[in-house]
Amino acid sequence: MSHHNIDAEAEMDRLLSAGGTPPVEADPFQFGDVRLAPERIISLLQPHMTDRRLRRIREVVAERTRTVVPVVEGLVNTGNVSAVMRSAEALGYQDFHVVKGTNERYKHSERAASGAQQWLDVWQWEGPASAADYLHDEGYQIVAMHLHANTVPIRELDFTQPTALVFGNEEEGVTDAMMDEADAACVVPLPGFTESFNVSVAAAVALYHAQQDRLDRQDHHADLSDEEQTRLVARFCLRSVTEPEQIIERKLADEE
Repeated sequence: MSHHNIDAEAEMDRLLSAGGTPPVEADPFQFGDVRLAPERIISLLQPHMTDRRLRRIREVVAERTRTVVPVVEGLVNTGNVSAVMRSAEALGYQDFHVVKGTNERYKHSERAASGAQQWLDVWQWEGPASAADYLHDEGYQIVAMHLHANTVPIRELDFTQPTALVFGNEEEGVTDAMMDEADAACVVPLPGFTESFNVSVAAAVALYHAQQDRLDRQDHHADLSDEEQTRLVARFCLRSVTEPEQIIERKLADEE
C-alpha cells in the first residue's frame, strides 16, 4: 500500500474517531464510581475557561438541531467528508451519519474539517440497511440527494419534519441499496449549463436550504430541549479544557 493511501486512511480514521453506533461519547459524565449531572460538570470546569468561551459554547448549542441529520454514504475523499462536516457543523446540525461503502481505498485531500468533527456526534454504519433501520425507528424520513424517477426539487420538501438527508459517493452517487430504503429523492435544480455539483458543494447548498426552509416555516432552526442543551454544553466544556477528567477528579477528591 502506498504512503498516499496510508495518509488517506489515517485522515479518515481521525475524522471519524469519535464515531460509533451510538457515538462513543454518548455518556461522558461518569468519573470513577461517580456520575455527575451536566450542570455539575459545567460548574467544575467553568473556572478553567474564559467567560467568552463559555458564552460562545452556550450560543452555539442554542442554535443546534437533531431534527435534520446529514448522512454521507461511501465517500472516499477525505476532503469531501471534511467539507460536509464543516458545513453541517457551521449550519447548526448536531448529528452526522457515515455509511461505509464497499470501496475502502480512500483518497487524501488537503482540505480539512477545521476541527468541526469534534463538535459533531458522528455515527458510523456498516451499510445502508442498518443505518436506515435506525433512522426509520427514530422517526426520520430518508431523503436521498439523487436523480431518480420520482425525484422532486428540494424546495418541495418540508424540513420541519425529521429528515435524514443522504449524500452519495463521489463517482456513483447514492447506492441502489440506499435508494431501496429511501422514502424520497430530491435534487437542487440547476438552471445553468453545469449539470451537477461536487458532493461537498451539493451538501452545503442542500443543508443551507434545509436550514432556511425550517426558518421560513417555523421561525427557528434550533430545537433542542433545555435538558438536551445542558448536556451538550457540558460535553462541549469537556472538549474545551485540557485534561478535564483530571481536573474534575482532583476537585472531587478535594471535596471529600
